[in-house]
Amino acid sequence: MPKASKESNATDKRLKITLVKSPIGFNKDQARVVTSMGLRRINHSVALRDTPETRGMILKVRHLVVVE
Repeated sequence: MPKASKESNATDKRLKITLVKSPIGFNKDQARVVTSMGLRRINHSVALRDTPETRGMILKVRHLVVVE
């Protein structure tokens, strides 16, 4: 039986991200980050893999989203 790599175990974790505030009135880059995460409207949630890229996007729009 093959060993599972550490990378595959780390990417199995998921983060639930919910948009709680509208990106209107904020920097357009932040609105692009919100849409690139797949968030469409307030209270819309998505589950994304826990990667450094995802965490960077969350950090950029941390005032607009809630992470579980």
